[in-house]
Amino acid sequence: MTGGPGGGRYGEAVFRPEQAGEGERIDFGALAYDDITMARLRALGVGPGWRCLDVGAGTGTVARRLLDEAGVESVLAVDRDVRFLPGRPGLDVLETDITAAHAVRGRFRLVHARFVLMHLGEHERLITTLAELVEPGGVLVLSDAVDVTNDRTPDTPYTVAMRAMWQGLRATIGTDVSRVPSYPQLLRGAGLLPVAAELHVPPLLPGSPLSRFWADTWERSRSAMVATGLVDDAAVDAAIRYLSSDECAALSAGMLTAWGRKPSPTVA
Repeated sequence: MTGGPGGGRYGEAVFRPEQAGEGERIDFGALAYDDITMARLRALGVGPGWRCLDVGAGTGTVARRLLDEAGVESVLAVDRDVRFLPGRPGLDVLETDITAAHAVRGRFRLVHARFVLMHLGEHERLITTLAELVEPGGVLVLSDAVDVTNDRTPDTPYTVAMRAMWQGLRATIGTDVSRVPSYPQLLRGAGLLPVAAELHVPPLLPGSPLSRFWADTWERSRSAMVATGLVDDAAVDAAIRYLSSDECAALSAGMLTAWGRKPSPTVA
């Protein structure tokens, strides 16, 4: 499946795993979001005895914490490129494309995907596919980015760069965060209930892991950003400096997490 109008895909046109520092960029994002992800998973009851599927597992931070902190039985970590996913007891690794038919087989008590569907498109079909992998009584948990700025947000080096990033990634690899708020409805349409969602916006502080994540993300998507005509190289450089300065006063992109539970069969 191709991505944006240019036919690119995540990990190919941008964010190539072989590029130096890509694993560290992913880990900076994990440092910003893993705690809130784990808190939600634990609140949903994830724990001993659960078989879990982590889609787009990245460097495996969530998968390892599921094993070490939640004490789950096992995790199948899936990604299109698994070089950052060394195996260990309880952790199985599968290199596959989740958009392909029958990419993953089996049923899981937890199916989790974070910052994955926003880059793929066909959200309704993919959510239905993931819901089919949830065993009765299990949960599907999806997290993706939402842009919390709007046309009333003052122009700063940060907001200008973020607008260029979203537009550039959509044109290059098909990233689309505009559909993310529809996830609760799509989960319900996939037969899950009850469904709910929450939005977390981490603080954007100079020198924080999140600031470093965005700086690295802009460096890796620079050509796509410049191609929009909204920024030039000097503007991207100014935005990166802004992130590490005391002048930085901005909202990061939020992470919307939506979840739904597959009903257990009724007993006559």
